[in-house]
Amino acid sequence: MRVSVFGLGYVGCVSAACLAGMGHEVIGVDVNQVKVDLVNDGKAPVVEERIGELIAEVVGTGALRATGDVREAIMESDISLICVGTPSEPNGSLCTTYLERVTEEIGAALADRGGHGGSAGRHTVVFRSTMLPGTCTNLLVPILEKYVGGTAGVDFGVAVNPEFLREGTSVRDFFDPPKTVIGELDPASGDAVLGLYDSLPGEVFRVPVATAEAIKYADNAFHGLKIGFANELGAVCQALGVDSHQVMDVFLADRKLNISPAYLRPGFAFGGSCLPKDLRSLVHAAQRADVSVPILAHVLPSNSAHLERAVELVERTGKRRVGLFGLSFKPGTDDLRESPLVELAERLFGKGYDLRIHDANVSLSRLLGANREYVETRLPHLAQLLADSVDEVLEHAEVCLVGTRDPAVLAALPRGGGPLLIDLIHLPDADARRTEPGYMGLAW
Repeated sequence: MRVSVFGLGYVGCVSAACLAGMGHEVIGVDVNQVKVDLVNDGKAPVVEERIGELIAEVVGTGALRATGDVREAIMESDISLICVGTPSEPNGSLCTTYLERVTEEIGAALADRGGHGGSAGRHTVVFRSTMLPGTCTNLLVPILEKYVGGTAGVDFGVAVNPEFLREGTSVRDFFDPPKTVIGELDPASGDAVLGLYDSLPGEVFRVPVATAEAIKYADNAFHGLKIGFANELGAVCQALGVDSHQVMDVFLADRKLNISPAYLRPGFAFGGSCLPKDLRSLVHAAQRADVSVPILAHVLPSNSAHLERAVELVERTGKRRVGLFGLSFKPGTDDLRESPLVELAERLFGKGYDLRIHDANVSLSRLLGANREYVETRLPHLAQLLADSVDEVLEHAEVCLVGTRDPAVLAALPRGGGPLLIDLIHLPDADARRTEPGYMGLAW
């Protein structure tokens, strides 16, 4: 394919060289003439493992060259990768100045190319720069359409293709990616991007544009969280005289719960007899040892804020008669200790909502010991709130919160009518329901 790559920093330089190494005909574009000259001399404008040798090779074969002329690059390519920087503004917001500028220049060049592609065929503009969800469709696509005088996804292609390259190993990561993500405005745009990476290994995900934009942030936020978590835990272990690397070796060996998809799906708040108390104990131990653990210290407040989102959804409905399906902290048990659903019920009851609750596993007469004591302390009016059947709750409620996957509950939930549904757990048919009136997902 004939490819133009805009921005010859780490991402653009590596992308251009690697694509040329795969057999594509690549033109690198940069406003910095020094970078352009370096590439044309077969030298890398960045310091990176293997990049120097690769650029020398592909420039030598004629597969890669560089220019400062946007129009020239657009005229001689069929697909453009935008790899310009998106730094932070002083207030932390995303700076899109460079993205907007290069998009305007590309749009003007596309208009000169022959209207909507002309005899050269349809051109596809692919944004590889990291940008917040909505940036492409709400900011950049209108710029392109204005300058080109056509419609994105019809007259020219648009896609988002985030990179997952680590500085220091980026060439290796390019040829052996953890995944390839293509946010496509239309299938033809996605096909064009896919053609760039045909020979690469790894799973390919073709998703909506905004999803592709968000995936990059999910990855980077989690990487930062992992590093911060490991460092905080290491500091606590050191203060307590424990070998932190030995702890993490065992932690990382668990591929069932720790390094796995477990607990990484948006749902309701956590609770139960272990996680809250153990987090409190660990944070308290850190404080006693004068170890600052801001990540660990804010896990429980974050959990509480997520629970409050459910309360706010109920408040927004303006309804007063509320049903709640589920009460125990985990399906299939009657354990109510620090159940987030008990906390939710308590908050709604305290705000004066007319509440009915059904949980097939919870019967006040069967609750014993610490379990009964906990309920009597946190929700002493439970007896008058419990309903014997699913239908009793549905008949009472103007709005229902679903916090269980009990088959009897799922089978009875109305479709397209009845009480409003607030989904706390991502129901099995959530994707179908979200297009229906009266359905609200807690975080989806």
